[in-house]
Amino acid sequence: MPSQFQHTDLTLVEPSFSSPLTSLIIELDFLRRKRLGGTTISSVFFQLKHLFHTLESIGSARIEGNNTTIAEYIETKIEAPKNLAPTILEIRNMERAMEFIDANVKDAPLSKAFVGELHKIVVENLPPPPEGEGDRTPGEYRDAEVKIAHSTHVPPDALYVKEYMEELFRWIAGPTESKYDLLKTAIAHHRFVWIHPFTNGNGRTVRLFTYAMLVKQGFHVDVGRIVNPTAVFCADRNAYYDHLSKADEGTREGILEWCEYVLSGLKTEIEKVDRLLDYEYLKKEILLPAIRISAERKLVTDVEAKVLMKVTEKQIAQSADLQEVLSVKHKSDISRVIAKLKNKNMLVPIEEGKRKYTLRFDNNYLLRGVIQALDEKGFLPVRN
Repeated sequence: MPSQFQHTDLTLVEPSFSSPLTSLIIELDFLRRKRLGGTTISSVFFQLKHLFHTLESIGSARIEGNNTTIAEYIETKIEAPKNLAPTILEIRNMERAMEFIDANVKDAPLSKAFVGELHKIVVENLPPPPEGEGDRTPGEYRDAEVKIAHSTHVPPDALYVKEYMEELFRWIAGPTESKYDLLKTAIAHHRFVWIHPFTNGNGRTVRLFTYAMLVKQGFHVDVGRIVNPTAVFCADRNAYYDHLSKADEGTREGILEWCEYVLSGLKTEIEKVDRLLDYEYLKKEILLPAIRISAERKLVTDVEAKVLMKVTEKQIAQSADLQEVLSVKHKSDISRVIAKLKNKNMLVPIEEGKRKYTLRFDNNYLLRGVIQALDEKGFLPVRN
């Protein structure tokens, strides 16, 4: 057990050609370059993306000891209370930070300014330790020594944090072949935690930083892919801490084991979530069951459930498609039903002014059912 800081060089370790890690790199590089042509339309996809950002934020906070369940947090999204508990605000901050990444990562370099802004959002309006999960110097590197929970690693003296972080940013931006991108992502995650640049909020910030690196490397979340890297870490947080500790030893073997752990989890998550781009799968396994769940709970009426199922079956529907479901003769009757469902945020036009509609499930009538269906199919990064 080290009692003082021990320097290790920041290096790009290479696996042997026959190692499982090399196979993972090849498979993930294929997924990164794969042309996404799923049958799930964009308006439905972006609802899923936003929902997975919420789940990602809950998972990241849970790693740090926030015990808020998915169900508890979803209720705050639905009910929208005026006064939020710090544990809820912590997760909201994570969601806002992911939105910041999506809006800025393409054009902004991964730098102190970018990471500092992430950290500011992460700890905003949270009391600093020991009372809460904030930081007394948001966005600024620490000026005192820190201890890392669940680790025997001693981070570098505060005087050297800036130097180590500048080295990390140069290393990330340095010229290397694209085949090394994913190795750099995994190693950078560990190095960030190893430096522990902030007084508090390092874990939440580094997981956001990892998401930003993946998006910057070509896992484009704005053109049809959902990247959920926290699921890699929060499914078994003890495994996460154990692998970080192994990498802390600074050995080639420890770093390679860490990289294999990160990339194998990432591959599993990408392949799993990409299944939702197949609308037949999404419809059958998630959306239709969610509507049935909502009907059983009396959150929607029988008529509403029939209409929503018809729209879900077609993915894009218009008033003529609903006539047989509603058993009405006049178009005005159908229009009234559609208007009611639009007002309740259960249907949304595919384009402004168009009279073609698709399902909207990020509302208080259907969201609980969608969460339950995703849970039953193993898509949630954490369990309630």
